[in-house]
Amino acid sequence: MDKEYAEFLASKAVRAPMRGLKTVPALAPHLFNYQAHAVAHALQAGGAGCFLDTGLGKTECQLDFLRHASEATNGRALLLTPLAVAQQTRRRAEKWGYEARVIRDQSEAGEGINICNYDRLDKLDPAWFGAVSLDEASILKSFTGKTTRALIEAFRGHRFKLAATATPAPNDHMELGNYAEFLEIMRANEMLSRWFINDTSTASQEWRLKGHAEADFWDWVASWARAAEMPSDLGGDDTGFVLPELAIMRHRARESQITGGEGLFANISMSATNMHDVKRQTSVARAEMIGEVIAREPDETWLIWCDTDYEADALKATIPDAIEVRGSQPVEKKEELLEAFGTGHAKRLITKPSLAGFGLDWSHCARMAFVGRSYSYETFYQAVRRCQRFGQKRQVQVHIAVAEGEAEIGRIVERKTADHAKMKTAMRAAMARAKEAGRQARVPYQPNHKGRLPTWLKSVA
Repeated sequence: MDKEYAEFLASKAVRAPMRGLKTVPALAPHLFNYQAHAVAHALQAGGAGCFLDTGLGKTECQLDFLRHASEATNGRALLLTPLAVAQQTRRRAEKWGYEARVIRDQSEAGEGINICNYDRLDKLDPAWFGAVSLDEASILKSFTGKTTRALIEAFRGHRFKLAATATPAPNDHMELGNYAEFLEIMRANEMLSRWFINDTSTASQEWRLKGHAEADFWDWVASWARAAEMPSDLGGDDTGFVLPELAIMRHRARESQITGGEGLFANISMSATNMHDVKRQTSVARAEMIGEVIAREPDETWLIWCDTDYEADALKATIPDAIEVRGSQPVEKKEELLEAFGTGHAKRLITKPSLAGFGLDWSHCARMAFVGRSYSYETFYQAVRRCQRFGQKRQVQVHIAVAEGEAEIGRIVERKTADHAKMKTAMRAAMARAKEAGRQARVPYQPNHKGRLPTWLKSVA
């Protein structure tokens, strides 16, 4: 009886619908077994999340998913990518023999896999494609954002959809609701009402996961997504995937004459309200410190991150031989410069994580510097992982210039790092439970009871 009751409760658990292929075809032989597992699940689910960490082959998973998904629909698939990632993805597709092309508008689209940047979504006809995948899908992070709503509406009704990112919800569980809504698994507000509670004990009234619902929530996520930090998380072999330990070094910039505050001793600690004021006054000092660090290893390739144009200006003045990618440049120019760095034709690149911090594989570079950081943990994590990724053979050194008042940023990023680690642990446990149960979908209701009308109702009829 206990077993039967447990099975009954399991049948009532909320799981994502399996609207994809009933039988998974032969997948590409170049896929590792953990990648094949993620692709097979996505093809069966139809709408799925592919949350593999950087360097674990999300691109290979997306390409094979789109090949089979397009063959099951109309033969045409779309892969949306961040800036400059399109050409990198095309090279991967050519390497593995997929029919793929980079397009800039609908007139260039054709059979097979079409790769396009997000910023050209308005130049495409989403209904023309039978399957779609979002590379670095954390672009859906802002649920109320214009891009997020446009993506959700553009591909509503598509049977095959994939969301691929290494950071699905770096420090906020609610971001998973955006993926679920895009994939048409569950609306974000329904997810909140089912598993979350509005915490009125804090001034911000943030939503938090209900304690008793935690395991059930992650089991639901595991019904439509596959996540892995290492291949072994999905039954693979970690041999060859263990990276050299990351080295993070902080360098104190020279003292700056910071103005602001009241009284004899001005308060120069940084907050969300005065962050840019403090950073602007220390930008030159931080840039000069990074310049000194780079000068010690002139033969190395350097990736140099900044947050603002004034920091970029200070860096360019200190490192004049570096190329710079900034938002005001035409898209074609940005792509040209990023390609030059990615292929090794340029040895020093100054840019922002918002422009080049997602999707790009720069494992040829093992030296990185931050002239400034924001409060975003995801931004820092993704920026570091452009170089610290599977395929990297050397120890990556991350140099951070720190000026007065910036200690709070480090503390907040460290707290968010711990939150992300806890979240990944919960997701891995849920993946293991899903694999053990062998159950990805909710058991459908099969009516087999034959009812009888009561005598008094028959007489009325």
